[in-house]
Amino acid sequence: MCSFKSIDPTHSHASAHPKEYENTVAFTIQDKEEGEPSTVTVQEITTRLIKRLVSSATDFTGKQVDSAVIAVPTNFTDKQKEALVKAAKDAGIEVLQLINEPIAALLAYDGRPEAKVSDKIVVVADFGGTRSDVTVVASRGGIYTILATSHDYEFAGCHLDQVLMDHFAKEFIKWNTTDPRQEARSLAKLKLESEATKKALSIGTNASFSVESLAEGIDFASTINRLRYETIGRKVFDGFNRLVESAIKKAGLDVLEIDQVILSGGTSHTPKIANNFRAIFPERTEILAPSTTPTAINPSELAARGAALQASLIQEYDAEDIAQSTHAAVTTVKHLANAIGVLAISDDETRGVFVPVVAAETAVPARRTIHIAAPKAGGDVLIRVVEGGSHIKVSKPEAKPKSTGAKVADADSDDSEEESEEEEEETREKVWKVGKVLAELAIKGVKKGGAVEVMINVAGDLSTVITAREVGGKGGVRGNLTAPQ
Repeated sequence: MCSFKSIDPTHSHASAHPKEYENTVAFTIQDKEEGEPSTVTVQEITTRLIKRLVSSATDFTGKQVDSAVIAVPTNFTDKQKEALVKAAKDAGIEVLQLINEPIAALLAYDGRPEAKVSDKIVVVADFGGTRSDVTVVASRGGIYTILATSHDYEFAGCHLDQVLMDHFAKEFIKWNTTDPRQEARSLAKLKLESEATKKALSIGTNASFSVESLAEGIDFASTINRLRYETIGRKVFDGFNRLVESAIKKAGLDVLEIDQVILSGGTSHTPKIANNFRAIFPERTEILAPSTTPTAINPSELAARGAALQASLIQEYDAEDIAQSTHAAVTTVKHLANAIGVLAISDDETRGVFVPVVAAETAVPARRTIHIAAPKAGGDVLIRVVEGGSHIKVSKPEAKPKSTGAKVADADSDDSEEESEEEEEETREKVWKVGKVLAELAIKGVKKGGAVEVMINVAGDLSTVITAREVGGKGGVRGNLTAPQ
């Protein structure tokens, strides 16, 4: 149970006002039809919430729910986790496992029947009502590793609500002298209708705003379109962009290295957020959001779906098995710092091109296999296994030569063409930089049109075994690499 002094209550004021009570955090709420308001601690509120969820789940499934997997933010402390588990226990629920919310969101997508498990770098952007969380995750062979996280209270759904509140409040003041933000009841009405308008603009291009007796008994009605909304909320939308870009930079990566972006949280329904990301990331990056992908999962349900899927996977496990699989000795494993791959040798066009086999940030032990086409005529094949690292290559346009003579005007020339000519922008692309050579293996007498299979097996201590053989052939060669010191 946390003390009041250990929290920053500023961010909670968007929805409720916390206060100190018996050396912990509490709220004063009217939870009874009659009588005085009650002072309820965070622990008790959490227990009540879980009880309500259990009741709803039991009514829906027709079966009594007595255990659960709970998704928590990545920056939850051990004390917060202990308090959550205790609250669940008081509600009659056994917590099978606590998983991180971004991992739950990613699991919801990877757990779909049509999903294919592949090595990828994923950004999970969780935009909630009062805070935003961005996590960069490396998925390697179905194993998830968190590379970086960012948390922010300055840009969230409540700030988009505030933008609309200010917009309609100023419009109301134009026709009336009263500011509806100055009186508590008027402010509550303004906030409630602004939030409804925001949700309507996520579905359609226009929305109406109507409040009966907004201030001093005066009714107010107005309209706003999506373009106007996106314009007045530009500062908040730009904040979302910067938050994602900072998390990627914190992970030591570039936007060109991101394979997938998953939008989670209720605010992610806003089309402008996904559209901005579509402009930031390269075309090959998949943006999973309702406005960009018809098959996207509801962002508001992502974490819950992932936690439910995890619960279905481990519901038959014993407590000892779950504790063993989530022990630090199992979950905190070594990772490859650099990618391991081979230099392509199939033809002149691809000769010397680095092909990654085991990606960086892959948890070990790991085993990967690749087939390399031999030269068309067949013969001996030399396999060179090397380390590789990716970096972003920036190509600047060549400077145009300056004219040495006077330009003679042509009466028939089209001046508009000259004005439309713009300087070429610099281009950025992800390229591989080959590092040290780990091994060289030779396969002799490969048949015409054949291929060579290379298997790289990295042990838990980072020692590596490399084997190569002709596909369909017998024998092969094998090399052992000791673990780096």
